[in-house]
Amino acid sequence: MSPPSRKLTLPPISPSADGPLYQQIVDGLKREVSEGRLPPGAALPSFRGLAEELLVSVITVKRAYEELERDGIIFCRQGLGTFVANAAPDRTRAVKTERARDLLREAVREAFEAGLTGKDVVRQLQTILHEESEPKHVRKRG
Repeated sequence: MSPPSRKLTLPPISPSADGPLYQQIVDGLKREVSEGRLPPGAALPSFRGLAEELLVSVITVKRAYEELERDGIIFCRQGLGTFVANAAPDRTRAVKTERARDLLREAVREAFEAGLTGKDVVRQLQTILHEESEPKHVRKRG
């Protein structure tokens, strides 16, 4: 277990953003883990510390940590703190993969409802994949 080597950086948590505050914290921490900014074994701030940093209640942070612990992303050790679990990167990757599949299913349904054929959808996806794989400085501005 290692002490936090840097300040935790999460996107702004806001009552006006989509989803409950605790879910915004859960999503932000999962993103930090899946993108490698919070490696396995990394220490997380205390409930109180993160609540002060994010300007939310301790109960909100506690609920987020409980959900992350249930999902196997983090674990708590009495008297030591809260840490990123060893399996966390795999678990967050699996969650993101499932989310991507759900979004693709939704996109396909929308495309079919709009009258596109399977071939049309594949062509659109290939175009998007090509655009996303280009270096950002090469992309055309439209």
